[in-house]
Amino acid sequence: MDKVIYDFGLPMGPFAMGDMAGLDVGWRIRKRQGGHAQRRLRYSPIADRICEMGRFGQKTGAGWYRYEKGSRAPQPDPEIEALIVRTSKEGGIERRSVTDDEILKRCVYALINEGARILEEGFALRASDIDIIYIYGYGFPVHRGGPMFYADTVGPAAVYDDVCAFQKQHGELVAAGAAAGAPGARG
Repeated sequence: MDKVIYDFGLPMGPFAMGDMAGLDVGWRIRKRQGGHAQRRLRYSPIADRICEMGRFGQKTGAGWYRYEKGSRAPQPDPEIEALIVRTSKEGGIERRSVTDDEILKRCVYALINEGARILEEGFALRASDIDIIYIYGYGFPVHRGGPMFYADTVGPAAVYDDVCAFQKQHGELVAAGAAAGAPGARG
């Protein structure tokens, strides 16, 4: 996943970012919530288990990746792969191949869908306002124009159809309703 996101143009993927920020931060928040979010949505315990192993990211030399002493270069870790396989088996999740295209769509279209909700709820005036925040605040690749502009280049109907398909496959974890045309509402 990280390679797909990096190749798309972001400075790093979500797992490398988590390791850099420190996995223990999110873990403490999840523990403080006491499982509220876990009961509402499909929940994976993998990140919690990584923290329970004392792996908090770069600062401990291991998180989603492992890090050689004095290096910030992430190295794949077979121990994490084994944890992922074991956890999916425990959860009855059938493992399957996922294409780079699906990974990219599931990541970027989630940003687009959330942007559509932000517009729908009136928290942003224009789609371009959302793009500016993502480009300058989160490092979205400038040459892609921001997630809302990117949605326009792909085609709002295509984005909507894919988000609906993801919702059908994964349930309420992905809410498709907000994306019904909002990305194209460039103002």
